[in-house]
Amino acid sequence: MATRLVLRRDRRRRLEQGHPWIYRSEVERVDGSLQPGDLVDIVNHQGAFLARGYANPASQIFARVLTYRQDEPIDVDFFRRRFRQAAEYRERFAPQALQYGRAVYGEADFVPGLVVDRFGDVLVAQVLTAGMERLFDDALQALVDVYKPRGVLARNDVPVRALEGLPLVVQTAYGEVPDVVDVIDNGLAFQVDLRQGQKTGYFWDQTENRAAIRPLMTGWTKRRALFGASSDGGDGARVLDCFCHTGAFAVHALHYGASHVKAVDISADAVALAQANARRNGVADRAEFIVANAFDFLREEDAKGARYDVVILDPPAFAKSRSTIERAAKGYKEINLRAMRILRDGGFLVTASCSYHMSPDRFRETVLDAAVDAHKVLRVVRDARAASDHPQNAGAPEQHYLKFLIYEVRSRR
Repeated sequence: MATRLVLRRDRRRRLEQGHPWIYRSEVERVDGSLQPGDLVDIVNHQGAFLARGYANPASQIFARVLTYRQDEPIDVDFFRRRFRQAAEYRERFAPQALQYGRAVYGEADFVPGLVVDRFGDVLVAQVLTAGMERLFDDALQALVDVYKPRGVLARNDVPVRALEGLPLVVQTAYGEVPDVVDVIDNGLAFQVDLRQGQKTGYFWDQTENRAAIRPLMTGWTKRRALFGASSDGGDGARVLDCFCHTGAFAVHALHYGASHVKAVDISADAVALAQANARRNGVADRAEFIVANAFDFLREEDAKGARYDVVILDPPAFAKSRSTIERAAKGYKEINLRAMRILRDGGFLVTASCSYHMSPDRFRETVLDAAVDAHKVLRVVRDARAASDHPQNAGAPEQHYLKFLIYEVRSRR
């Protein structure tokens, strides 16, 4: 008989609403032995079956749901079905991801703890939990059967694994995996370092948002005149891209017609790759790549009275835990305040947060607080989330980690 997780009678019915996590506070008792990663049947206080998943008594997220069917075994065939369903979803809603993008997105594709990105004929997988670590041999076989990759790289070097008692390792799990690959994003070519790049190597969650900046990049001769500024500088936007990483937003901006882009990142390696990506796409002559701390650079630009038509802020996560939300909010307010101060009247602010613990409402409030201090009025152009290959379960608001906003910025003075 399978180990049973008996839930409290007075719990919220989050599981029935589709939330895939069971928190420690929701568990009444465990019937049977339990080791980290063991499969369990999840039942209500009366013993009625609700779901099957895996559990880790050492984690605050006590269990994660794999299936709501009592007769569904968790084996290679289970993963084949899940991956075929994931592929069909992307064929329908995010066709680019069939070649380049997020192929499997953990809980949202009903395989909690497993993320898989596709880079042409190479897959990069991240196993985030003890339960999925135990199941990965079956998952890997299913990945090979369904996607038929040349190779699969396990990028199991994310800090969250340590919370599950797992080692941090990067290794080839199947076939052959090169260190660097070329990918296509919105028709543009980028070189990606699979082993050393952040996360799985490329931020596919911003694909649709990068395409959304196209209307901001041209028509500035007319727009500057409408807002009482000199029309000098040409029709293309003058853009500042902070936290540019490997240049994805900068290259998109240049391709869409920006007259000049300054791209800033603290990592010299990232800036070098951004320069290479600009050259690869034939736009390097209109770009300036700078190794600098973005906070310091924004303050310096503000102090000297620099002006831009568009400022892009796509920083790494500032809030790594609930306890750091207030400090993170101060950081987000600082960079957005400085960005608004160096925008021309009628300019556009492109701002994002990938901090899981920063709610969408809190992020919007933080940007509005910055606007108050900068004496600006904001008009919403775009309020978005991660790309369509990063689906979200309706009952799990925690999956809405990426907040992406475009504002028109006008002066109140």
